[in-house]
Amino acid sequence: MPQNLLFFDRRKYMWDGEPYDSRGAAEAKKGEYEARCFETQMIEEEGQFLVYTRRVVKEVVVEGEPPPA
Repeated sequence: MPQNLLFFDRRKYMWDGEPYDSRGAAEAKKGEYEARCFETQMIEEEGQFLVYTRRVVKEVVVEGEPPPA
């Protein structure tokens, strides 16, 4: 069973949960994630290809009024 969490360059990536039988299938999925602004890493493990992703929060939206000072 692949690890759900790996670090690449001191950054945390999560496995997408799908083992791919071919590099082409994994590359296609990796491209889909990148198109949706995810950072990706791909590794080969025991003849299968695994895609790991991470998304950096760029904006935090806070709703409601701020607490009294």
